[in-house]
Amino acid sequence: MDKAAATIIGLALPFAGTVLGSAMVFFLKDSMGDRLQRSLLGFASGVMIAASVWSLLVPAIEMAEQAGTPGWLPSAGGFLLGVAFLLLLDGIIPHLHRSADCPEGLRCGFQRSTMLILAVTLHNIPEGMAVGVVFAGALAGESSISIAGAMALSIGIAIQNFPEGAVVSLPVAGAAGKRRAFGLGALSGVVEPIGAAVTILLTSLITPVLPYILSFAAGAMIYVVVEELIPESQAGEHSNLGTIGAALGFALMMVLDVALG
Repeated sequence: MDKAAATIIGLALPFAGTVLGSAMVFFLKDSMGDRLQRSLLGFASGVMIAASVWSLLVPAIEMAEQAGTPGWLPSAGGFLLGVAFLLLLDGIIPHLHRSADCPEGLRCGFQRSTMLILAVTLHNIPEGMAVGVVFAGALAGESSISIAGAMALSIGIAIQNFPEGAVVSLPVAGAAGKRRAFGLGALSGVVEPIGAAVTILLTSLITPVLPYILSFAAGAMIYVVVEELIPESQAGEHSNLGTIGAALGFALMMVLDVALG
């Protein structure tokens, strides 16, 4: 398989994971149990933490050092910019977290189901950027990133998107209907291939900033993990399920990256 074909597949996989997960609304009668949701949210956080380190920050440091730049400069600078970017979006985009009663962002008249979808869309943005920038690095011939490594990240994101799609679509099925719930869940994942494609385009035009963009995506992903996934997986009783899920997700993403990268 050539690089172009692998890139197209890699960009489509995370979206496919979300779509397949959203389709669970047609097979499951009720929403997921609280324990299962905590486990899955923990799993997603583990995948994203491992991906941020092995697939994004480590290659960013290696690239910078190969170019004669201190490794900490783009990794720390890009990371903090990514956190700041998601913090800005978090304050602007109206959205509602699953465990919250009050929406965040600018005030609007959106329905609860719409704001739940926007919350997921918000944290899908850095995932799309992460997939796009690693494929951009592989296409540019960077020795720190291979097509296999980029594909490992894409597979890891797709795996954690599957349960995420189900967690998003099932709660709104009762009020919106199964077809609309599926559509909304799938729609939340559209931002990932779009964000990935835009990131590849921008990175190809400004190749020297690749380490900064890698770190930027890592910072954005860690913001989502700390702001949303971990608190929701640890809320209430049985918080150990979220912790176990995080450990499993981290281990899986680490194995994928080391084995395929």
